[in-house]
Amino acid sequence: MNPYTGRVSCLRASWLSGKTRTKEYRVSQLEALGRFLDEKKNVILDALAADLHKPAFEAELSEIALCSNEVNYAINNLYGWMKDEYVDKNLATQLDSAFIRKDPFGVVLIIGPWNYPLHLVLVPMVGAIAAGNCVIVKPSEISSCTEKLLAELLPTYLDQESPDFGRIINDKHFKRIRALLDSGRIALGGQTDECECYIAPTVLADVKPCEPVMQEEIFGPILPIVTIANVEEAINFINSRERPLALYAFSCNCKVCLCGWGIATSKMGYHGKFSFDTFSHHRACLLRSMGLEKLNYLRYPPYAHRSLGLLLSSLDIKRKGTCTLL
Repeated sequence: MNPYTGRVSCLRASWLSGKTRTKEYRVSQLEALGRFLDEKKNVILDALAADLHKPAFEAELSEIALCSNEVNYAINNLYGWMKDEYVDKNLATQLDSAFIRKDPFGVVLIIGPWNYPLHLVLVPMVGAIAAGNCVIVKPSEISSCTEKLLAELLPTYLDQESPDFGRIINDKHFKRIRALLDSGRIALGGQTDECECYIAPTVLADVKPCEPVMQEEIFGPILPIVTIANVEEAINFINSRERPLALYAFSCNCKVCLCGWGIATSKMGYHGKFSFDTFSHHRACLLRSMGLEKLNYLRYPPYAHRSLGLLLSSLDIKRKGTCTLL
């Protein structure tokens, strides 16, 4: 039997009760998350140093401050995000109200990677909570100190119906990443320590597109370098594969300049309203004005052929202009 079945059922019951839908509840949870980041800053810095040897400067900037800003931005804008979004109507629905309502999905799962173990857990959690969801969180087992911190301290700030934490202890990912070092030639780094699950930042040169390091998301401190003859070959190379997580071009030609984040299933992530929208179901709604229902009789059986032209004209959208390609 799945050991998490009971917890998921409990969270679903909590969500169905409607408690997470109010603006007040969402704000209270976001404020609690902000207090966690403020009051436990030193503990968080220690955990990140133990897991990743992150300097306090980098950890505070890229993990704590970024998450705090995300919390504050969500609180400041939550009312506007939650409001129904009214949309354009055609003549057939002019007497009605057409709008999009942002409904929470319900219970959502957030799985955190180890490279930014706080940032990539809490930023999507902000969006999920802001959108009115209950959240199950599975931090990375590899960044074990940060995982322990999240499991033990975060629930003391948030409603216990909202977070849940799983734990998987093994060296599976270490062995997977270490095996990728066999691709190409190690130009820099390459040191590993199995006892500490440590792999030094590594640059791989002379990598072939068919090698394992180019066939999957790495999620590790490995940078494979693929040599490309020209811009056209680079474009063909990218277009022949799934969209990458990130891409950097190195060239002596100053006209060659590109650097960007992926647009497929793996990417930098969503922030602010984009995160809220990610965890919301945009439900199309039409509020019928019953007092004026008699004006809609043309749409209902028994049909009259003379009504067809009138209805078609009410739905017809005219093209406003033309576009000429030169």
